[in-house]
Amino acid sequence: MIGLVDEKVLRDNNISILKSEKDCTVYKMQDVSGEGTMTWYKVFPGIYLSYNDFHMETCCSAFKRETDILTIDHCRQGRIEWELTKNRYMYLQEGDLFINSKDYQAVGFGFPIKHYHGITVIIYINEALHFEKSILEEFSIDLKSLHKAFTSGEGILFMRAMASIEHIFSELYTVSPEIRNHYFKIKVLELLLFLSAFEMPMQGSERPYLPKNQVQKAKAIMKYMTDHIDEHFTLEELSLRFKVSLTTMKSSFKGVYGTSIYSYMRMHRMHIAAKMLKENDERITTIASKVGYSNPSKFSAAFKDIIGISPKDYRKQMP
Repeated sequence: MIGLVDEKVLRDNNISILKSEKDCTVYKMQDVSGEGTMTWYKVFPGIYLSYNDFHMETCCSAFKRETDILTIDHCRQGRIEWELTKNRYMYLQEGDLFINSKDYQAVGFGFPIKHYHGITVIIYINEALHFEKSILEEFSIDLKSLHKAFTSGEGILFMRAMASIEHIFSELYTVSPEIRNHYFKIKVLELLLFLSAFEMPMQGSERPYLPKNQVQKAKAIMKYMTDHIDEHFTLEELSLRFKVSLTTMKSSFKGVYGTSIYSYMRMHRMHIAAKMLKENDERITTIASKVGYSNPSKFSAAFKDIIGISPKDYRKQMP
């Protein structure tokens, strides 16, 4: 996903270093869409592990990249958008894994729902081989062969959530700081062993790409609806307005945002309403109307379903 940041990138792309220690560096990204952090740990020479936490829509991808590199991304929560070559997009959701070996395959990335938590393992092949050859050979891990398996084709592998992937990554999100450094080594070796035995031609065949024009339509529809949050539109109205078939509109929207248009807007309305309840003293019926609900009872039921408590109780618990 990312590589080490140089000084020029730090100056030009709103990236700062929050903390820098011997084997750990914390980077912060910030722009008008929000902010995010990447916490990098050095596991072995040439092999790094990064915890990624983003609450933003766009992100600078101007990081150092090398030709002899593998990046392995695991999505824990939220959604990440990969812009690939040939005007294609791909989306990772909870539990998915994405491996990229060529920097020109992944043109850029973003977060369509402004929420993403995950882990990246970054392997600089030549550096890792030079320093850790004895350890890798002991575990029958051949980084050159692993790298070749990806560079021989498109240079990417996409895997939907499965138990074996969850087993490898789940403990990394809760590991105790006292054993973290040693535990990283064990889990990275486990991951490399898993990938070494993986049947790539059969398992890597699913690549659910979306063409750029469909992605642009889905984003335009989302923006139009959120800009008119107090109004309701039928799917047919949206289809006509944006000159896209119903089937394509529904599938592309779900491909980008991971849910249906109706579910997305229902959740968006409730989160906007929750923000209003926090920030002003307007009547609940007024807030309901502003997010498109003329019926207070329906608004209250929807709010409780999404937020977990009634609007009245939500406001009461605010400091």
